[in-house]
Amino acid sequence: MIGMRSKPVPAADGAKAAAVVRREVLRYREGAEASSAEDDLSVEEPLEIRLHGEPIAVLMRTPGDDFDLVAGFLLTEKVIERPRDLGALSFCETGEPPNAENVVDVRLADGVEFDSERLRRNFYSSSSCGVCGKASIDQIRLECPSIDGDFCVDLEALFALDAGLRRSQAVFHRTGSLHAAALFDARGDLLVTREDVGRHNAVDKVVGSYVLAAQRPPTPSILMVSGRSSFEIIQKAAMAAIPMVVAVSAPSSMAVDLAREVGITLVGFLRGRGCNVYSGSDRIRGS
Repeated sequence: MIGMRSKPVPAADGAKAAAVVRREVLRYREGAEASSAEDDLSVEEPLEIRLHGEPIAVLMRTPGDDFDLVAGFLLTEKVIERPRDLGALSFCETGEPPNAENVVDVRLADGVEFDSERLRRNFYSSSSCGVCGKASIDQIRLECPSIDGDFCVDLEALFALDAGLRRSQAVFHRTGSLHAAALFDARGDLLVTREDVGRHNAVDKVVGSYVLAAQRPPTPSILMVSGRSSFEIIQKAAMAAIPMVVAVSAPSSMAVDLAREVGITLVGFLRGRGCNVYSGSDRIRGS
């Protein structure tokens, strides 16, 4: 059982090691005979979340920073309203290896209530898309608060984020198959980065690193994700009060609509010295 951390912590080397396995492959290259080799692969395993012993969700994720993932999931999916609602997390004490660390039990703080039937009915996430796994379409859209955040980011600092994210992707550099999410401050300095087979899981791990420190992510902050920005990424950013989301690829139409509705600055196709700004351009100085 763990309590709260005093501050967010970077991903541990042990977590990175647990995220990679080696498998034998037959490699073909033009002009050469086939050869046997070992390849690094990203690990994907299910993580069951139990709330006071009641199963509420199963996430397909990359092992490592699991408590960050669970804490972030609870906040961004509005199971808890604020970081102090979280009591403690523990791996299943009765599970048999290798599943003992694939089940996390959550204890909420004293006096915090929850509807276990609603949670069981509406949460089931997969690594490819958290939204499509929810049992009820009516539960897709949570009550997202409006984001104020009147800070500005220099366009030059924005252009530097892509390189900063890439430098932080330790497991991706070995496997080529993990998504990443990173939080930067308004100057473009890296605060926290996490990797996972699911892009929304990586976001939850970033947010959860603050929840476990009894904090929310700092308001003048920028969330950058590898790949595209989906509706759920924007929803999670809104629930964590993050005012700017940047992605390497395109956003979806629902992502743009929600970003405009709640006041999130949404940037897509950030590559090198180019990008598209879909909402909230007033936060980008020099745009």
